[in-house]
Amino acid sequence: MSMSIIFMLAGGLGLFLFGMKLMSEGLEKAAGARMRGILEFFTKNRFIGMLVGILFTAVVQSSSATTVMVVSFVNSGLMNLLQASGVILGANIGTTVTGQLIAFDLSEIAPLFVITGVVMLMFCKKQSIKKAGEIVLGFGILFMGLSIMGDSMSTLRESPYIVELLKSLKNPLLAILVGFAITAVLQSSSATVGIVILMASQGLLNFIICPFLILGCNIGSCVSALLASLSGKKDAKRAAFIHFLFNVIGSVIIYIVLMFTLEPFADMMLRVTGGNVARAVANTHTLIKICEVILLFPFMGWVVKATYKIVPGTDKDADAYELQFIGKGSLRSPTTATVDVIHEIVHMGRLAIDNLKTGMEALCTLNEEKIDKVYEVEKYIDFLNCEITNYLVKANEMELPFADAELLGGLFHVVNDIERIGDHAENFADSAKMRIEDNVEMSEKSQSQLEDMMNMVVTILEYSLDMFSNRNQEHMKEILQLEDEIDEKEKKLQRSHVKRLTKNKCTPEAGMIFSDTVSGLERVADHATNIAFAILEPEEIEDEDEEE
Repeated sequence: MSMSIIFMLAGGLGLFLFGMKLMSEGLEKAAGARMRGILEFFTKNRFIGMLVGILFTAVVQSSSATTVMVVSFVNSGLMNLLQASGVILGANIGTTVTGQLIAFDLSEIAPLFVITGVVMLMFCKKQSIKKAGEIVLGFGILFMGLSIMGDSMSTLRESPYIVELLKSLKNPLLAILVGFAITAVLQSSSATVGIVILMASQGLLNFIICPFLILGCNIGSCVSALLASLSGKKDAKRAAFIHFLFNVIGSVIIYIVLMFTLEPFADMMLRVTGGNVARAVANTHTLIKICEVILLFPFMGWVVKATYKIVPGTDKDADAYELQFIGKGSLRSPTTATVDVIHEIVHMGRLAIDNLKTGMEALCTLNEEKIDKVYEVEKYIDFLNCEITNYLVKANEMELPFADAELLGGLFHVVNDIERIGDHAENFADSAKMRIEDNVEMSEKSQSQLEDMMNMVVTILEYSLDMFSNRNQEHMKEILQLEDEIDEKEKKLQRSHVKRLTKNKCTPEAGMIFSDTVSGLERVADHATNIAFAILEPEEIEDEDEEE
């Protein structure tokens, strides 16, 4: 075997893998955000979740992307394990679509897809067309890679040594191990199945061994989800093990059935496809997945329970400086990167609101424990600010879905606004310390006025955080109205405080603390409004203004 054949084979494989990656990532970027929304909304019922899993995986052409996303959703609390199990079952059927496409052998028109994709990418300015061009280009490169591999493999058929070596793969367990190893390395069962289809169609593999290679691919496809779950919560690890157990148990059952029915099964699949080996392999892959789902769907409750034995216990309460939703493995899935970080930002926002309340209580009651608590939580908020900002910088370097990429700039601003709210809580604690150290008295009326304004500020913060996290415009009018009311409240309180000073009803020290606190609360309300409108489209804001 000459080196040129090896180079052709390696180059063809490289183009095939790159084309598959380009097409899958392009589909994720173009449709990922929309499909993610469907996935979140329609997974309350396990059967519907399975159908959505089939649709999603067929669209993004990657069961690994779907299962990694499911792990992320479970980690974020958007989905429970039973709901996740339905999507995982669907992903296992949806992934067979790639094999069916490859079996069509579109190599002859692949160059047409390539040039079309290049034109769309290079000469079209509209981003949506560029995204579509990436998908078309990836599709074309995939089939050109298959074509090059097919040409080199046809040459390999002339080598008796290579033919004998590949046809000596008769041991089913060894075939499963080979399929597992290749898929674990390539991180794509679709790529491995594509290679199997090509080799079988070239006569380098006996069709009778292909079902066992496919079983190995099924188990190897679990590696991505298992890796993604390593940094997640226990339920995220359990979701990954649902995928693993489903494929292992399903593969064991199919293996046992095949050991008794292999020859008649192989004859039937070849007869159905009219002797088309490529189509027979693709159909075998689809049939195996459908049979596994039918067999195991009624027992997924037991599979979920088994994961509690494998991953026992519950998550410990979060330590002082611990991320809740993002971690080292969170950036494995571009489609869920913004979902995870938004949950972490909301967590940071909740901490800032609670700390603001604690700061006001400390200022009014002079409770030293509350003062210390404010300083401690502020350190945690600063930690989250740093970690989330670093995460957003890394996410900005990824190929995110188009809709998600547009949100990133707004997310940076939200994190900064929340951090500033945390600083105001610390300012309240500083004022409380000043009151204690200098024995500064504040009248009950001034404390009551601060508490009233504080309640208004907490309300606008709650509305804003809800609007940000859910992109829910239900409270938009209330937020705008509250902002105006808080501005007026600040002016009114500043005037009343000046009157108290001129009438010697309070000391200059108390007056300064009161004035600074009122100004701080007004600025917190401004930050709240920024948070509410940070990730809205400009036209959405304009539409709301017109309605008013």
